[in-house]
Amino acid sequence: MIGKLKGVIDSYGEDYVILDVSGVGYQVHCSARTLQALPAPGEPATLSIETYVREDQIKLFGFATDMEREWFRLLQTVQGVGAKVALSVLGTLKPSELASAVAMRDKAMVARTPGVGPKVAERIVTELKDKVPAFSAVDPAVAHLVGSLDEKRAPKPVADAVSALVNLGYGQPQAAAAIAAAVHSAGEGADTATLIRQGLKELAR
Repeated sequence: MIGKLKGVIDSYGEDYVILDVSGVGYQVHCSARTLQALPAPGEPATLSIETYVREDQIKLFGFATDMEREWFRLLQTVQGVGAKVALSVLGTLKPSELASAVAMRDKAMVARTPGVGPKVAERIVTELKDKVPAFSAVDPAVAHLVGSLDEKRAPKPVADAVSALVNLGYGQPQAAAAIAAAVHSAGEGADTATLIRQGLKELAR
């Protein structure tokens, strides 16, 4: 299987690029975000590749990073998500944004993707919550805290601190992430006022 291609951009199509590797032109399908990030024809480029082999065709999908390819694979483990929808999601959200959306269970963010309705978005954030790539830079404390808040199990100072930030105008996911970081730095025994101050510092970064 082809895992990576390094060559020169030959030309672009609507949803693919032709990458010339030592005289052989490979047609590689990419997300809109990846296509936009690639250089002009004649310039060198490297793509991580996912190879699909079917009875009647071999199809290559290309990604700017290994992380993006990992998300492409993960997304297709969700019922109703095929290669086309997975590419569309990655064309709308950066891997870090997708990781945050899953950790926060923010289905509205995922539903911004063309062709992804509320039901599919719900399945994506629900089914992938325990499968987020280890290298996606999402603090596990964020997912844990949001889960606790959803089930009303968060300690009172933590819940009150999140509520205070929401009342200040921050979104629930933002507030939960900031307080999760505050708990991480201030300790689980910190009082509400301390968590609010630390949370506001996190949001100001």
